Amino acid sequence: MMSSFSIRRLSASVGQGPVGFIGLGNMGAWMARNLLKSGRRVVVHDQLSEPVDKLKADGADVAKSPAEVATAVKQIVTMVPSSPHVREVYCGSDGIFSSVQRDCLLIDSSTIDPSVSQEIGAQAKEKGAEFVDAPVSGGVPAAENAELTFMVGGSHEAFEAAKPILEQMGKRIFHCGDIGMGEAVKICNNMALAVSMIGTAEVMNLGIRLGLDPKLLADVMNVSTGQSWSSLKYNPVPGIVPGIPSSKDYEGGFGAALMLKDLGLGQNAALQTASPTMMGSLAAQIYQMLCKEGYNKKDFSSIFHFLHHQK
Repeated sequence: MMSSFSIRRLSASVGQGPVGFIGLGNMGAWMARNLLKSGRRVVVHDQLSEPVDKLKADGADVAKSPAEVATAVKQIVTMVPSSPHVREVYCGSDGIFSSVQRDCLLIDSSTIDPSVSQEIGAQAKEKGAEFVDAPVSGGVPAAENAELTFMVGGSHEAFEAAKPILEQMGKRIFHCGDIGMGEAVKICNNMALAVSMIGTAEVMNLGIRLGLDPKLLADVMNVSTGQSWSSLKYNPVPGIVPGIPSSKDYEGGFGAALMLKDLGLGQNAALQTASPTMMGSLAAQIYQMLCKEGYNKKDFSSIFHFLHHQK
């Protein structure tokens, strides 16, 4: 546990002052931009120069490495694709832990194995820092509009310290338990999301082939028992919901390869807990097939495009 002195110091430093942000992908770039809009000084880092240059143009400071971010600030958000990336960002030779300051608050919004979050949390404690896992839900539109849902794992004190930062990037923030429990909730949520997206794509394709207007079908489903987030907010048929990836050639969203990764995490968890997940297992197989067919960088709703072009 943190000492009361450390808790006071941590709480005093959060809610004000600069924030580091590492990982400027489709989600992370908007999250960092919303911190800037909230009036914070933000120090960013990413392996790719293009998103860094865009954030710099918006007013962010730039660091050359995670270690340089950790030297500059005592509040850091990380948002990278997978467990190996998180280990590298935190534990690599030029990683956060090589220069992290005592009483630094570390917030990881990546979706990774809960055991890796617990591993990173233990190392943070050894360095005198505090760590929470805080994966997100809501997709790119929610990231852009600061409407994300955060699922947070960590101590009560660290959760309360992180809330002022998270509230500048999202609307709903849940304390799910100890370190790793935010990831556990996220894995369960994304398994349900994959299953519902596949189901929505299948019935929309079926309806079109039966001669139905897809907009009419979506309108009826969305006031009936077939409604889901996948049908209402993120419909996979182009043109049903303006501005989302399906209406932009499935670009700029949550990649099918990332969904496959999350489904793999879910299947690992199911094996570890002896939990039957028949639909989750089938969803993982379907997304594996989708990625093999070249859709890996397309938004995960591109499952409709794949199905629609099957004969």
